[in-house]
Amino acid sequence: MAQIHTSFTDEQVKALFERYLKKEIKRIHVCEVLGIKSRRFFTLLSIYRGDQKNFTITYRRKEATRKINPMVEQNILKELKTEKELIVDKTIPVDFYNYSFIKNQMESKYKQNVSLPTIIKRAKEHGFYIKKPEHKPHTREVITNYAGELIQHDTSMHRFSPYVKEFWYLITSLDDFSRFLLYAALLRFESSWAHIKALESTSLRYGLPLSYYVDSHSIFRFVRERDELWYKHNRTTDEATPQWKHVLNDCKVRVIYALSPQAKGKIERPYRWLQDHIVRLCARDTITDIRSARKILAQEVNQYNYRRVHSTIGEIPYLRFQKALETKRSMFRPLLLKPPFQSIKDIFCLRFDRIVNAYSKVSLNNFDFRVKAPIGSTVTLRIYLNETTGLSEVRFWHADKLIDIQKAKTNDLKILCTFKT
Repeated sequence: MAQIHTSFTDEQVKALFERYLKKEIKRIHVCEVLGIKSRRFFTLLSIYRGDQKNFTITYRRKEATRKINPMVEQNILKELKTEKELIVDKTIPVDFYNYSFIKNQMESKYKQNVSLPTIIKRAKEHGFYIKKPEHKPHTREVITNYAGELIQHDTSMHRFSPYVKEFWYLITSLDDFSRFLLYAALLRFESSWAHIKALESTSLRYGLPLSYYVDSHSIFRFVRERDELWYKHNRTTDEATPQWKHVLNDCKVRVIYALSPQAKGKIERPYRWLQDHIVRLCARDTITDIRSARKILAQEVNQYNYRRVHSTIGEIPYLRFQKALETKRSMFRPLLLKPPFQSIKDIFCLRFDRIVNAYSKVSLNNFDFRVKAPIGSTVTLRIYLNETTGLSEVRFWHADKLIDIQKAKTNDLKILCTFKT
């Protein structure tokens, strides 16, 4: 419909209709001048004939014929108040209102359909609005051509629930090509072992990738100026190998480090949606323990992987991942044990080199083991932890041979910490 009120005044249109009624000009000429079709012409002419004095072409927006249901209004404000409480608490990683999340909550939790503009309007009317700071535009893109070509691996520490004082750690691994989340775990504390278990889980389920992309966290990389107290002072960056990297070296998987905050942001961006939703759902479900929070994590990972169209790739991550595997567009390779390894426990493990003392023993944190190896020789302890039983399987290696297997309580070995050697 032509918006003639933006190009003509009421008096100009009246003059054209007067001339038409006096048969001074034809209808087709009036339509050409006003840029309207016959139906519109006769509609306006009928209105003009009915009330020439008050005739106007000024556009009048009709008032909404439907008012929002009071219960819907109440629930919107309830959700907005919850959002504000999270934003005010500076220990919670929420800095802005997520109106799309509220819309989803209205549909899933309250079974009420409400438009996003309606929620935003109510937010502005009641003071639940924060203008987002302007950021430099960032072009998100997939930099790989194959599934398994690069795995983005990251960890973040936050208070994921306002009802819990402790901080939890979210560890995630994501395939860059498909944006498919291969691994996600919520833990009470972070350790080298936690990240090794992430490697083991991903490798056993999907295979070994070409490379991992991580930041310069001490678990992933030794940096001399930061970590030199833990090492000999004559070692430079990357000369000392962390436990996590030992595993990747044995698997022949390359490690790529993000060397700047900007580069590190590339790792963090895909997880913001996941982290944001976990925090908001924990707040709304009054989560007070990590087990319940893990259930929420599992639900959100399922939503992210199998139901949500990713904004960068324009596809559901799982479908893109499966398509890559089916069309052989993948760099994942099977995890195969090669000599001298005899078990995956020899690869996905913590390892410590020790010297056999005069009593044919080696010591780890004041816990002694008797070994059958020459006195003065070096023995490598490859330790595999069993979280269920609380026992650790210690596999002793000497001269590339497995010489013994012993078990000990993990607590006695005192190795549940963030390892740097």
